[in-house]
Amino acid sequence: MTSRRTVTLLDVARAAGVSKSTVSDALQGSGRVAEDTRRRVRATADRLGYRPNSAAQRLRRAGAGAIGLHLPRTATRLDYYMTLAFGAVTRAQEDGLDMVLLAPDGGSAGRLASRVDGLLVIDPDAADSAVSGLFEAGLPVVTGERYPGPAPSPSGAVVCDNAASLTALLDHLRESGARRPALLAPAGSSAWATALRETAGAWGRAHGCEVAVRTVPFAATPDEAAQTVTGLLTAEPAVDAVVCAPDGAAAGVLGAAAALGRTAGRDLLVASCVDGAALRACTPPVTAIDLRPDAYGRACAALLCDILAGRAAPRTVRHHDWSLRVRASSGPS
Repeated sequence: MTSRRTVTLLDVARAAGVSKSTVSDALQGSGRVAEDTRRRVRATADRLGYRPNSAAQRLRRAGAGAIGLHLPRTATRLDYYMTLAFGAVTRAQEDGLDMVLLAPDGGSAGRLASRVDGLLVIDPDAADSAVSGLFEAGLPVVTGERYPGPAPSPSGAVVCDNAASLTALLDHLRESGARRPALLAPAGSSAWATALRETAGAWGRAHGCEVAVRTVPFAATPDEAAQTVTGLLTAEPAVDAVVCAPDGAAAGVLGAAAALGRTAGRDLLVASCVDGAALRACTPPVTAIDLRPDAYGRACAALLCDILAGRAAPRTVRHHDWSLRVRASSGPS
């Protein structure tokens, strides 16, 4: 029985009709390679089944050949962050880099510096001591959302316009007839949590109607959201729309509304700041902001890879798009 021969850079070069150095630059995203040539080389490499020699790449970079990923402490049970993580892993692999999922405490700076070449820190919270430790490890750091804390500035960031997305949700609910909206805002001091609370206040002042804000855990469960909404609607029955920030928690808002005799999509409009499969499967399906987490993870990893390879300057900020998905929970479509 014979084993299949490993495909080399030279094999790809011959098949694509270019030099070996052009293949190397095209696959690593470096050098001055025309975009059509880069696409042709990558397509040829995929067709031949070429796989980068990660050991050789590490030697060339004189680095660890890996990047670290730090997620919020409660992220492992949320679809949003798992989808984001898979997107980041896929993009890192395109540059021949492995991904190391970091423990919530971040680990010591010394151990990190020997294991990874750079760090992705998603939704960093200014009050999380582990996050400030990561910034002090002496490694390039790219954040998903801006870091509002006192540590040194990150090497780069990928940001969403969270104020615009919540404004779009509240505007949609108002156009659907809501006059007394409420927001279940996430606890903590991340840029996302802060932007949502500030935007709710600004929107209410602009429209002459206070947005009732209730704080829930950053990764609130449906049960926690239901408990908060039950108290809210009991104390303030005039509330006619609820925006739930945490991923998946809006399912609990629907249950609480039904238990109180309210009908979602009719006398209580419901929306979420984070879309997901659970909300699309609800009855009724929940209007939400699609943050495209897979693409967001890819964008964060791409920026860090570009900084490590010298393709992007330090302090680069890139913007990530979102979209509003209107469904039956916010009224007739």
